[in-house]
Amino acid sequence: MNRTAILTGVGIIVAGAALTALVTPDSQPAYAANAETAQTDTPEIGQLSDAEFGARVRSYLLENPEVIFEAAAVMEQRQQQMQSANDGELISTNSDAIFNDGHSWVGGNPDGDVTLVEFMDYRCGYCRRAFPEVEELIASDGNIRVIIKEFPILGEDSVVAARFAIATQQVLGADAYKALHDAMMTYKGDLSTDGLKKLAETLELDAEKITAHMDSDDVSNVIAANRALGDKLQISGTPTFIMQDQILRGYVPLDGMREIVADVRD
Repeated sequence: MNRTAILTGVGIIVAGAALTALVTPDSQPAYAANAETAQTDTPEIGQLSDAEFGARVRSYLLENPEVIFEAAAVMEQRQQQMQSANDGELISTNSDAIFNDGHSWVGGNPDGDVTLVEFMDYRCGYCRRAFPEVEELIASDGNIRVIIKEFPILGEDSVVAARFAIATQQVLGADAYKALHDAMMTYKGDLSTDGLKKLAETLELDAEKITAHMDSDDVSNVIAANRALGDKLQISGTPTFIMQDQILRGYVPLDGMREIVADVRD
């Protein structure tokens, strides 16, 4: 989270903490006035005018700026805890749609003790960056089940690419889909239908059969279901990963993924 945003958000909390320290003798730091002076010189909260309130808080924070960063750290931790709890509830509520939707490609170790779900878009630069690292994670671990969810959100070319990939799975099977998916994730060419047909032909896939199915209701239903699930899970960007009861919103390096896998298994 952006530290400036955090500091802005905790301003009121810090002000309250500062005022409490000023008017409560027991909570004063060692470098503040002694308790007798504080009790004699510091008015009750109700007696402070707005100007006095602001002046005292400002003075306290200038003398003790570390309070701001302490409050920011606490607020960030609480927000992360709240987000984690919310994500866990979202995953639990939508578990079947996430892990057993019946239409997403499933790979890796089908009996793996950890399941990794990826919402991805072929035009997403960070999805492409994550691709070889996810492949390395799955290959080197050997006990991870992986699910790919087509989630085209970056324009019409993204939709075309997703339709082509889904159609490939539906008419040619899981192996053909995986071969095409891998090629598309490293493809530098045009993601138009013509460009994808040429790519499919290099893989010896029946491009005409794929394109004939691209605009079918079966393909449209998969995209609609994935988008509806994304809305429920509050997913607004790619890549987004789900690992057991955690939602990882954005690119995570290979070492970070391995640490999360280890945490899940603990």
